[in-house]
Amino acid sequence: MSMRTHHQYGRARIALATALALLAQPLTPVMGQTTAPQGAAGKPTPATAAAATAKPAASTQAATSVPATLPWPRAYQSPSGSRILLYQPQVSEWSGQRHMVAYAAVSVEAPGATKPALGSVKIEANTTVALDERLVSFSDWALTESNFPTLSKDQTRDVVGEIVKAIPDDARVMALDRVLAGVDKSQILPKNAEGVKADPPAIYFSSTPAALVNVDGEPIWSPIKENDLKFLVNTNWDLFSHEPTKTFYLLHDGAWLTTADLKGSWSQAGKLPASLSKLPADENWKETRAAVPGKKLAANKVPKVFVSVTPAEMILLTGAPNYVLVNGTQNLLWVSNTESDVFRMGKSGPVYYLVSGRWFSAPDFTGPWTFATPNMPEAFQNIPLEHPRSRVLAAVPGTQQAAEAVLLAQVPQTAKVNRKELKAPEVAYQGPPKFEPIEKTKVEHAVNTDKDIIKFGDLYYLCYQGVWFTSKSPTGPWEVAASIPQEIYAIPTSSPAHNVTYVTVVEDDNNNDEWVTFAAVAGYTGVMIAWGCAVWGSGWYHPPYWGWGGGFYPYYYPRYPSYGYGAWYNPWTGGYGRTAVAYGPYGGAGVSARYNPSTGTYSRGAAAWGPYGARGAGQAYNPRTGTYAQTRQGSSVYGSWGSTSVQRGDQWAQTARVTNNRTGNTTRVTQGSGGGEAVSRNPAGPGGGTVARTGSGDVYAGRDGNVYKKSGDSWQKYDGSGNWNNVDRPETGVGTRDTAAAQARDRAATGGGGASATRPATADRPGQACAGISTMDRGTVDQLNRDARARTEGSQRTRDYGTVRSTGGRTTRSAGSYRPSGGGMRAGGGRRR
Repeated sequence: MSMRTHHQYGRARIALATALALLAQPLTPVMGQTTAPQGAAGKPTPATAAAATAKPAASTQAATSVPATLPWPRAYQSPSGSRILLYQPQVSEWSGQRHMVAYAAVSVEAPGATKPALGSVKIEANTTVALDERLVSFSDWALTESNFPTLSKDQTRDVVGEIVKAIPDDARVMALDRVLAGVDKSQILPKNAEGVKADPPAIYFSSTPAALVNVDGEPIWSPIKENDLKFLVNTNWDLFSHEPTKTFYLLHDGAWLTTADLKGSWSQAGKLPASLSKLPADENWKETRAAVPGKKLAANKVPKVFVSVTPAEMILLTGAPNYVLVNGTQNLLWVSNTESDVFRMGKSGPVYYLVSGRWFSAPDFTGPWTFATPNMPEAFQNIPLEHPRSRVLAAVPGTQQAAEAVLLAQVPQTAKVNRKELKAPEVAYQGPPKFEPIEKTKVEHAVNTDKDIIKFGDLYYLCYQGVWFTSKSPTGPWEVAASIPQEIYAIPTSSPAHNVTYVTVVEDDNNNDEWVTFAAVAGYTGVMIAWGCAVWGSGWYHPPYWGWGGGFYPYYYPRYPSYGYGAWYNPWTGGYGRTAVAYGPYGGAGVSARYNPSTGTYSRGAAAWGPYGARGAGQAYNPRTGTYAQTRQGSSVYGSWGSTSVQRGDQWAQTARVTNNRTGNTTRVTQGSGGGEAVSRNPAGPGGGTVARTGSGDVYAGRDGNVYKKSGDSWQKYDGSGNWNNVDRPETGVGTRDTAAAQARDRAATGGGGASATRPATADRPGQACAGISTMDRGTVDQLNRDARARTEGSQRTRDYGTVRSTGGRTTRSAGSYRPSGGGMRAGGGRRR
C-alpha cells in the first residue's frame, strides 16, 4: 500500500494559519504593554538553533513581546552590551509560506565604540503563520551573508554573533501584512484544482423587501410529537406545514407569513394555528414559541418570498439601483444599495455579480446569467483599494489581491497530536455502515453518517477536524493515523469527500515520537483555488442522504453546497463569510436540522459547515430525556479540540497580544533627540532587550551588499565613514540585475562562520567602503524602489488592520475594503502601480 506524507521544510515545525478566522480579540496597545515572560532556556545561537527540537508536551512558548503593530526599526542590546538597530527585513523569497529569505540593514554599536557599524545581512529562516493574529514568526534563523564595510572579517563574524544573540526568540515576529506587501506577487503560481464548476446558481432579484428560502433538495417534512404541525428539516428557516388546513407558515424576522403553495405568493398571516403555541416546551423551540403571535408588518414591508429546492442566491436592492462611478474608471459603476457585490458597465451595460468567489454576468439584474470570471473587463483591475468593496479584487484574475488570496489559502494550519491520548469522536451510522465507491478511485466513502470516513482495502480512515484516525472496523475502535494511503488523495473534486484531501500527515524528525503532526490548508474548510483565485466551494451539488429508519424522525445527512450563503471574501481573514440579511437564520444554506439515530437527538439551527467554518450555535434537544445542550464551534480547524492532546501550530501567537504582569517585566518609553521612540523591555533580572521606533526608518539593504537610505525620490548610499552620498539614477545600460546577483554570489563564496548548522556559512565582505560611487546598477535601484513601496504599503496595511480589528470589521460585512481608512498609497490590482 502506497503511503503519502508531507515533509517538513528543513527541521522547522510548520505552524498553522486558519483560512477562515473570524473571531477577533481587542487590539493590544503598542505602548505601555507589559511583556510576557521569556522561555527559561537560553536563546540558541545559529549553530544550535536548528538542532534544538522542542517536544510537543513542553512546547508552550513564551509570549511574543513585540506587537504586530510596532513599527520598525527595532533596537536591542546584546549580552555583551552592544546596541543593535535592526531595520525592517525586505522579503526576497517565501517558499511555500514556510521558509523565508530576506535582507535587512543593521547597525551595531559595540561598547566603547565612537560610532556604530552600519551594514547589511541576508536572513534565512523557517516561518510559521498565525492568520488569526496576522503574525509571522521566524525560527531556526541564520544570517547567511553579511557586509560591514568598516569591519574586518573577524570583526564581521563577531558582529553577526552579537546580532543573533541580541534578538530574543519571542521577538522574531513580523506583521503578516508587512510580509505580504513585500512578497513578489508575480512569483505566486496558483495551482488550480481540477474539476471546480462554475455553473450559475439560480439567482433571484428584488428591489423590494424579499427573503430567500433555500431548501436542500425536495422538502423533507418531519412530524412534531403531539402536534399537528410538521417542520421542514432541510432548511435553516422556521417553516411549518399545518396538516389540517394544508397551509404553510414561515417565520421571518419576528413576523409570520403564510401561503398554500410553497412556490406561490406569500402574505402576512392572520390568526395562527393554536398548534404553534403548543410546540414542545424545550429550548429547541424557545425562539419560535416566543414569536407567537408575531409582529405585524406594514403593507410595504411584507417581503416577497422565493423558495428554491436547488442552491440559490439573491440580489436584494433597497429601491432602484443606486449607481456610483468607481474612481479611476470611465464607466464602471458600483451598485451601492445592496449587500451583494454588484457592478455594472454603464447604466445599460452588463451587470456583474460576485458570489462564492465567482463572477456572473447578465444583460440585466433578472438574467440570464453566465460565468464571467475568465473574461472580466479590464476596468475591474482598476478598482482602488480605498473602495468600500475593494475585496472583490481578490476574485479578479491577475490582480495582486487575487495572488495574495491564493497565497493565504495555501498556508497550512498544523497541529501536533498525541497518538496515545487523543480520542476519536463518536461515529454513528443510520443502520449498518454503508459505503459507496468514489468514481475514478479505489476508495469508498460512508454515506449514512455525518463523519468523513473513507474505506481503502481492509482499513477505514476517519478525518475529523483536521485529524486522521484509522481502524480495522467502520465502527472503531479508532486510533490516530501515522500515515494515509496515497489513493485517498486521488478523490476528485466532484466527490463530497474531496475536502479530506487537503489534510495531510507531516513527517516528524523523530519517528519514535508519540506525537504526529497534521497539516490542513483552506481547501479542507471549503476555500479552493480555481481560475487563479480563491473561491468558495467546488461548485458541485450533492443531494442529502435521508430517509426513515423506523424512528419518529427522519434521518438527514446533508452534503453542503457552494451556493446559498451569499458567500463573500474577507481580505482580513483570508476566508469567506455568510450573508445574514434575507438568507434566514445563521446566514443561509448549511444550517438546518439534524437527527442522531443513536441518541434520538435532533437539532435545529446548527451550522455544521460553510463560510465561518463550523461557527455558530446549535440547539440540540433529546426528546426522550428532556436534556438540552448548546454548543459553539470556532473558526479554526484545530481550535475546537480544546485538549492538550492537540497542540496547535500557532499557539505561539495566542499570547502575542496578551499582556502578562506576573513576571516583573516593565515597559518604559524613552523619547530620543531624533524624534524616535524606544520601547525598552527590561526583565527583573540580568539581560533584557530593547525594541525601538526611530525617527529615520527609510534605511534599506541592497542586494549588492551596500546600505541605502531613501531621501525623497532619490537614494543615498552609506560610504562606510558615517556619511551618506547621493546616488545618481542609473544610466541606460549601466548595470543590470545580473550585476547584483553576481555580487551576491561573490559574497556567498567568501569567508564563513556564524551560521546555523543547517544553513550555508555566513559570507562577509570586509573593508568594502563605497565612497565616491555616483551611480548604482539598474537591478539594485529597481529592487530598492520595490522594497520602498512595499515598506510603505506594509505600514499602511498594518494600520488598516488595526482599524478593522478594533472596530470588529473582521467578523462583519463591513470588512469589504483593503483600505478601510481610505488613505495611503494605491497599490496592487492590475495596472496600478
